[in-house]
Amino acid sequence: MTDSVMSAPRKIIHLDMDAFYASVEQRDFPQYRGKPLVVGGDPSGRGVVAAASYEVRKFGVRSAMSCYEARRRCPEVIFVLPRFEVYRAVSAQIRSIMLSLTAQVEPLSLDEAYLDVTGLKVHRGSATLMANWLRAQILEQTGLTASAGVSFNKMLAKIASDLNKPNGTAIITPNEAEAFISTLAIERFHGIGKATAKRLHAMGIKTGADLRAVPAAQLVNEFGKRGQFYHDIAHGRDERPVKAKRQHKSVGSETTFRDNLNNDEALRLQIYEQNADAFRQMHNKNLVAYTVTLKIKYADFTQITRSHTLATAFDCAQSAHYWLDKLFTDIPRTLPIRLVGVTYSSLAPATQLLPQLNLFD
Repeated sequence: MTDSVMSAPRKIIHLDMDAFYASVEQRDFPQYRGKPLVVGGDPSGRGVVAAASYEVRKFGVRSAMSCYEARRRCPEVIFVLPRFEVYRAVSAQIRSIMLSLTAQVEPLSLDEAYLDVTGLKVHRGSATLMANWLRAQILEQTGLTASAGVSFNKMLAKIASDLNKPNGTAIITPNEAEAFISTLAIERFHGIGKATAKRLHAMGIKTGADLRAVPAAQLVNEFGKRGQFYHDIAHGRDERPVKAKRQHKSVGSETTFRDNLNNDEALRLQIYEQNADAFRQMHNKNLVAYTVTLKIKYADFTQITRSHTLATAFDCAQSAHYWLDKLFTDIPRTLPIRLVGVTYSSLAPATQLLPQLNLFD
């Protein structure tokens, strides 16, 4: 490998849940465990497989396949409808575990993410030990298994996470990368789809070694800017940073009434409901807040906001009720109200409030 790759200092983990939707269903419903299971639509209609358990994958059933074809391949398959609210809640739980290790987390979907753990001192600074700690914590807290890939860039970490599935960890070090890439089928490279693979095959390029042998200028001439990317990944170069999710400045919830309200008790109940929703969103994002804001919109569409800031973070949704009541009491009441909303701001990661020294004992 080139010196730039060999000296690459980054430590990247790609974490991927194993058959996520199907595994959640098997966890929650014991009658599905060990059975060929598909989460998806109606097999008699145009339903599509959203997730397939490992038991049904043995029959060649895969995500995005029609449910009709899944049943044809495995007549004993069990179909269940997706429960996305449950999957989102579990995903938020997993995200919190990842954020307890590092803030440098880039979610790709509900069931996979990149983490940049470069420079972390926990677990003796070993990215492999960190990956195994994450997998163990996820299993303990959710009952679900995950697979991890560890390498010095995103491309290789993602490829590695598939190598020991399910429930395994794989590592590709800088010293191993060149030999690994040489034998890798080009279809396995992240960023090379079916259409591009077909064009590369027509050029006689079937492996990483074949791709590495083609001059960058030739690839750029054939594929434009993407050609340079293909040249780089063939040499194990991928400088894309892990992009942590944009920092939230506020989290809120609001509702517009079908009929304008003027009853204090009804309005307070609506405010509490929006408060509960806003706090739940904030909790799922692993955040805490020091400021709560009440928003009111009147029947004439004018609006007003009132806020209160605490010295310590709100520890539960109910802890904001006293201040929301005070803010509500202080607003002018000249017109009926058509909308109420509650927003939390002055946010901070919840992990900052935890005893960090004990996290990785």
